[in-house]
Amino acid sequence: MWGQRPGAPRVPFGCRLEAQAVAQLWTHQVPLTPQAPPGATTLSPSPQVAPSLTPIHQSGFCAFYGECGRNPEVNVSLLPSEVPCLSNTPARTATRALLSLLRSVCPELVRGDNETTRVCCSYNQLNALRLSVGLSGAVLARCPACARNFANLYCHNICSPDQSLFTNVTRVAPHAALPGALAVLEYQLFYRRRYAEAAFESCRDVRLPATGGYAIATMCGRYGAELCTAQRWLDFQGDKNNGLAPLQIDFQLLPNSSEPGQGIAPLDAPVWGCDQAPDAEQEPCSCQDCARSCAPVEPPAGPPPPFRIGRADGVLVICAALFGALALTFLLAVLCRRGAAEPPPKPRGRGGCAERASHAWQRGLERAFRRWGTTVAAWPVTVLLVALAAAAGLSAGMVTLRLTTDPVELWSAPGSRARQEKAFHDQHFGPFLRTNQVIVTAPGRANRTYDSLLLGAKNFSGVLAEDVLLALLELQDTLAATTAWAPGSGRNVSLQDVCYAPLNPTEPAVGDCAVSSVTQYFQNNRSRLALSAWQQDGKDMGTVDWHDHLIYCVNSPLSFKDITALELSCMAEYGGPVFPYIALGGYRESEYTEAEALIVTYSLNNFPAGDPRLEWVLQWERQFLGVVRDFQRRHQHNLSVTFMAERSLEDEINRTSGEDIPVFATSYLLVFAYIALALGEYTAWRRVLVESKVTLALGGIAVVLGAVLAAMGLLALLGLPSSLIIIEVVPFLVLAVGADNIFIFVQELQQSQREPGETREQQVGRVLAQVAPSMLLCSASEAVCFLLGALSSMPAVRTFALTASLAIALDFLLQMSGFVALVALDYRRQEAGRFDLCCCCGTGKAAPPGEGLRLLRPFLERYYTPVLLHRCVRPAVVLLFLFLACAGLFLLFQVSVGLDQELALPEDSYMLQYFSALNQYLAVGVPTYFVTTGGYNFSSAEGTNAICSSSGCDNDSLTQSIQLATAFPNVSYLAIPATSWVDDFLDWLNPMGRCCRIHWFGEHKGEFCPSTSNDASCVLGQCLRTARRPTAQEFERFLPWFLQDRPTLQCAKGGLGAYDTAVSMDANGTILASRFMAYQRPLRTSQEYTAALRAARALAERITRTLRAVPGTDPAFRVFPYTVTYVYYEQYLTVVYEGLVTLTLCLVPTFAVSFLLLGMDVRSSLATLLTIAMVLLDTVGFMALWGVPYNAVALINLVAAVGISVEFVSHITCAFACSCQPTRVARAREATVTMGSKVVAGVAMTNLPGVVVLAFAKARLIQIFFFRLNLIITLVGLAHGLVFLPVLLSYIGPRPQVPAGQDTPGDAGLGLGNPGYKDTDTGKDRDKDKDKDKDKAKG
Repeated sequence: MWGQRPGAPRVPFGCRLEAQAVAQLWTHQVPLTPQAPPGATTLSPSPQVAPSLTPIHQSGFCAFYGECGRNPEVNVSLLPSEVPCLSNTPARTATRALLSLLRSVCPELVRGDNETTRVCCSYNQLNALRLSVGLSGAVLARCPACARNFANLYCHNICSPDQSLFTNVTRVAPHAALPGALAVLEYQLFYRRRYAEAAFESCRDVRLPATGGYAIATMCGRYGAELCTAQRWLDFQGDKNNGLAPLQIDFQLLPNSSEPGQGIAPLDAPVWGCDQAPDAEQEPCSCQDCARSCAPVEPPAGPPPPFRIGRADGVLVICAALFGALALTFLLAVLCRRGAAEPPPKPRGRGGCAERASHAWQRGLERAFRRWGTTVAAWPVTVLLVALAAAAGLSAGMVTLRLTTDPVELWSAPGSRARQEKAFHDQHFGPFLRTNQVIVTAPGRANRTYDSLLLGAKNFSGVLAEDVLLALLELQDTLAATTAWAPGSGRNVSLQDVCYAPLNPTEPAVGDCAVSSVTQYFQNNRSRLALSAWQQDGKDMGTVDWHDHLIYCVNSPLSFKDITALELSCMAEYGGPVFPYIALGGYRESEYTEAEALIVTYSLNNFPAGDPRLEWVLQWERQFLGVVRDFQRRHQHNLSVTFMAERSLEDEINRTSGEDIPVFATSYLLVFAYIALALGEYTAWRRVLVESKVTLALGGIAVVLGAVLAAMGLLALLGLPSSLIIIEVVPFLVLAVGADNIFIFVQELQQSQREPGETREQQVGRVLAQVAPSMLLCSASEAVCFLLGALSSMPAVRTFALTASLAIALDFLLQMSGFVALVALDYRRQEAGRFDLCCCCGTGKAAPPGEGLRLLRPFLERYYTPVLLHRCVRPAVVLLFLFLACAGLFLLFQVSVGLDQELALPEDSYMLQYFSALNQYLAVGVPTYFVTTGGYNFSSAEGTNAICSSSGCDNDSLTQSIQLATAFPNVSYLAIPATSWVDDFLDWLNPMGRCCRIHWFGEHKGEFCPSTSNDASCVLGQCLRTARRPTAQEFERFLPWFLQDRPTLQCAKGGLGAYDTAVSMDANGTILASRFMAYQRPLRTSQEYTAALRAARALAERITRTLRAVPGTDPAFRVFPYTVTYVYYEQYLTVVYEGLVTLTLCLVPTFAVSFLLLGMDVRSSLATLLTIAMVLLDTVGFMALWGVPYNAVALINLVAAVGISVEFVSHITCAFACSCQPTRVARAREATVTMGSKVVAGVAMTNLPGVVVLAFAKARLIQIFFFRLNLIITLVGLAHGLVFLPVLLSYIGPRPQVPAGQDTPGDAGLGLGNPGYKDTDTGKDRDKDKDKDKDKAKG
């Protein structure tokens, strides 16, 4: 139902990782020496260790100089570099060429011209340093102070003329090609702690726009960003095993007051704070990269505190006070009226103009229904055939019926904001990726401690064991080889046909598919998982294996080489990184090795409906489920495996709907059986077959079902789709209304005695005239009620309301025609003494006079009403129901709003276990995109600065605002800042790197030169000569190059795989839309999803206002948040308000119709309205007590509750209004006895058997919203209709009316049944009419 599971992890590339090179580039470390050319000489393998390798430590002296080949101790180097030669000699004077290069790379070392500037590096060394600084600059240049400080570390280290003061070489090796030359393999660097920590502080908050994380996390090895310190930061730079350092460097950070001796002077160079600009042409670091640059920020206001009065719940106090006030008012009113005589009844028709009009209206209805009933009874077969033809004709429209099962179409209006935003996103960026996921745990397995030689002791959970990892690899290998047959395309589909391959989207192989798994740290390779190696760490020696590699990778997932002797990459097989919070779950803080769950995520491409590839992915997902289900079965003895595919939720809902059909069928059969048996009135056993009403009951049910089918058929012909909820709810609702009318009419006819000279047809017409106004009142109220409910914006609610309104209206028309005809035929059969179901046979004797067996009516008359309407019981009843109403009002505020997707599943669904595991182990939420529409000028400097987050960008820019929001995840629900293609594009343009280059001559002149190219035409071919914002023309020219540039070790900022789908442009290069992806924190409930949507929209609206202020921005431009779940949860932003409006609109016509059809009787109409309102209030209160949440499904049932409540209330109110008993209590008694029995038999007993059966449905949605809620509605409605309403009418009901000329009302029964109200064509009746007319004239 909800498409994308809450929190389903997306692949990191989507999260926009810098693909492969990201890692290296973040300059795990800057190479310290020039890059070795092909064929460079390597060193002799016999190192020497001596404390006197740098005997001179004084100003102006070097410790090493020049190049001495590669280090034989480094087997794997991502950027092979040469080590320096030992040279404890005076610093050299810089040549003119070297000085020019030094000004651009290490300007702080320039002392003047080439005669005064001395250095300890050659031109080749400085050129290699330039390349390395440019490489690191791609990441750190967004914070100029950090970039300069980091570059200065190595400028001083390699080129400082005072190098020997803080450098001490400790190990060397002979250089084979140069006799006597010694290559440096290891040395010590002495820094003042304040210098190192100041440089570290300037860089610790610098962000990686591609990941939303910190750059320092990639520069601190196994410690990551959280545990990184200045010492650990530098130690990782100097670790020769990191894949970048050509030799070992031992950084010694000395306290600010200590001196090492032996002439060594720790380096204590100037450092720029991140809030300082290194020079006049640059700016301080932005707030996102430097906390000290941020203006003081007030934490956003959280949710309001609970409403309290003193220490008590404020709502509870108000509701208690309200009950007290109402109870006191009622008791005082009762005491004041005690002993007072009830006003005498007023003659009917002698009131004002309104009353006379009311009387005329009622008499007109009586005449109309009497004549209609007499005519139908006289021509039953003809009327029945006409009704059947009309119903069949309309029902024929069912052949065009379309069932809507898509949750988006059901609950989100096509014109809603979420639907429009989804359409915009899918139009420009394609549909959201499909997620297929497996979660593996190992319950019962003990944890164990692994003592790592390099990384220390670590606790490993039971699931992080080699046999589990091998089993996971087995599963992934099986899935990689899985194929599925797509019959629509006539071909087999494999994983690479449907997978998301960010770095090779055109022709992917299986290895290019984005699969997030802990085994990706070993590139899904069993051999690498089984590797072990002997390693020495200082004086310690031991074995390293997969444990060490895993510990390293989870703390440094962007690394291309770990620091162990295994020398393995941490990058996934497809070329991107795997973040531990995606692949692992159930760990505390950053202790990833204690994870209790392994999470495998397959991200597949999604396709719009109608695309043949949608069938491919659906069929492959079917196979995926089969493979994982088999894996679960085979490993159930030692592993717990939960899983899901994108199609799983819809599959399970459809499966449940099919399995619950027998439950619904049983429910309907019970209702049918009850109606068939209860309609009959039996006088003797020998006449059971004659007095049975099975055929009539089946005819009545057929009328009800015919009305439902006709309504659905007519709406289908008009193009309106239907849904399963309509098929499940509307028949119940219309059956309750229709069965009530059936019982009222049939039982009234059974109790009626034919008057002298009256024919059978006239008797049917007379009885119909007595009961039809009440039936019209209920049907009209319900039809108009549901018709107004169709104003709802929710498609499912609107369609339900329209179908229910039309079905109730058609049901009334068919009952007034077809069912009246059936009653006339059945009456004729019974008088002829023929058997039910077999009218050809019978006793041939008419029924003897006398009443049949009755139970309910005598019970109500003899026991129930005397007790209920006792003068001591009535006040207690009113107080009880006032208490229930006030309690319902209090509980209304306790009802949870939303629908957790677990409720849509059956109790035996495998998805329930998956959702439970997801909620328990998930460490990150779903991705949330902040989408910009067209009309914004990204290419202008103002436009760029209002988006980006690096140095020089606006403090309230789009990315800065999102990053600030992530600092308060409990309010914003955002955990990871947004990735920013604008920031990475600016870094990609940085002239210090080799990302953006142009061929300056040759056949490719003017074309893009990739970072991997060593073509001479690319040398010095940077797109920009200086670090600045691009012009509009440059922006539009270079952006497409950036988006299609594959990340490499030389340039990790390439946008392919990260941003190529983040920008939508037209053929002219105009940006039509773009998106910036952040991550939500884990969300567990629908309430959290709704709050996250509300917070994201509020943030986007603030950003929109800011960006509209940028010159040149279209006033219609806006930023909106989008994630796949918003279209489902948007309804909960307004469902409470919409529910109140819808239910209010339903109550208004109930009052209006009652007022008109009850002869403009305000008191009776208000009693009806009040009772129905109290039914709703108490229903919502019991929803809170029974754990039924409020949502669109509940709203549909509450709208239906109004209709059912009308049945419980209006018939009794109408009977009370028409009664001619002398007192209100007597009228209430008569109405309860005469109409209450029919209401119980026709509404309550019709609903209850069917509702109770629904408790056995497998779908929890059916159990909660159809069993629980409908049971509440039926019982609460029955209690108010049969208990509260009679008591209420006995207090506030209208005065009785008697026919004109009658002084005292007697026991005449219902007004419409009194002889004085007869309207036959006899002379006696005509005389009465004349007398009444005379009385009216006198009045």
